[in-house]
Amino acid sequence: MWRELKPMGRHPESGGYRRFAWTGADADCRDWFKTQAESRGLTYEVDRNGNQWAWLGDPAAGDAVVTGSHLDSVPDGGAFDGPLGVVSSFAALDELRARRVEFTRPLALVNFGDEEGARFGLACVGSRLAAGQLTVEQAHKLTDAAGITLPQAMERAGYDPSAIGPDPERLGRIGAFVELHVEQGRALDLSGDQVGIASAIWPHGRWRFDFRGEANHAGTTRLVDRRDPMLSYAETVLAARREARLAGAVATFGKISVEPNGVNAIPSLVRGWLDSRAADQPTLDTVVTGIERAAREYADAHGVALDIVRESFTPVVEFEHALRDELARILGKEAGLTVPVLGTGAGHDAGILSGTVPTAMLFVRNPTGVSHSPAEYAAEDDCVAGVTALADVLEGLACR
Repeated sequence: MWRELKPMGRHPESGGYRRFAWTGADADCRDWFKTQAESRGLTYEVDRNGNQWAWLGDPAAGDAVVTGSHLDSVPDGGAFDGPLGVVSSFAALDELRARRVEFTRPLALVNFGDEEGARFGLACVGSRLAAGQLTVEQAHKLTDAAGITLPQAMERAGYDPSAIGPDPERLGRIGAFVELHVEQGRALDLSGDQVGIASAIWPHGRWRFDFRGEANHAGTTRLVDRRDPMLSYAETVLAARREARLAGAVATFGKISVEPNGVNAIPSLVRGWLDSRAADQPTLDTVVTGIERAAREYADAHGVALDIVRESFTPVVEFEHALRDELARILGKEAGLTVPVLGTGAGHDAGILSGTVPTAMLFVRNPTGVSHSPAEYAAEDDCVAGVTALADVLEGLACR
């Protein structure tokens, strides 16, 4: 399975993946999921929001155990973020069938669409729509860099966008959702464990900073006469690093748009996107407030206008303690593992669904801690350990 997925959407020069929602690379991945489902005799379906499902047992029976993740990527992302969870879900099912277990609850495998938000700027679009955390009106306003709307992109990819929206009936069938994911950090590597259990997802959000100055000639305009938004933006980037360091949080300006974007032109607009995350809400508020205050001071000093828009926000997610404890019990009893419980600063579909259904997460060791990069990596024996742990958990939940 890994070998089949490996070339899909991989950029020949960077070696990273560009599996953006509703593009050709995304279609290849979706075809792969469908083929894997049908080759195992599973009931395959696509829901109203484009999420893919593969069912073992009657979907209408309710109280189903669901596992899976996503197959899309960030720009030049790594091979493991998302796909490891989907591949492991199929491999875990194969393992359970080899054990000849008897399922007492329906089991479903899922590929959620557009988890990374690389194309339309909002993460977890498929699960947000299903859970009602993204309205139809908001979804219709999402556009990519070329001005193509989400419905247009879905339609061009051969899907009907007219039915997108909340899907409470489908989510009502789910009794538990367990997502396996490569760890996006080094906690497991430092502890020497192959597999971990998630405790919570840090609160996090995305803010857009629009610095508006005055375009002018780079060679003939005196420095004192300039209203250069790039200066305000650059100082704000440094302020973000300072505020995050002081608070023990993280803050990143990872995306920028410049107009008119000429080498010999002073910009008229610099638009930067801030991603900030912290272990708790008060800390995150402190960091973002500090960055915003500094940005406005810098903008005023350079005669630049500034608009700040919060584009998305996810509050802290505490995974259901009962399900989390059940995972620890299953792995401790059946596999003899002492599994560490750790928090994460990365968002996931499991976090979105946690407000609707009981959710939990398993992490697989990442020896470098690198993620969202072609250097992202997990050793084969750790991946196999993750599959075994997931199979043990699914057996404990769905085969009682």
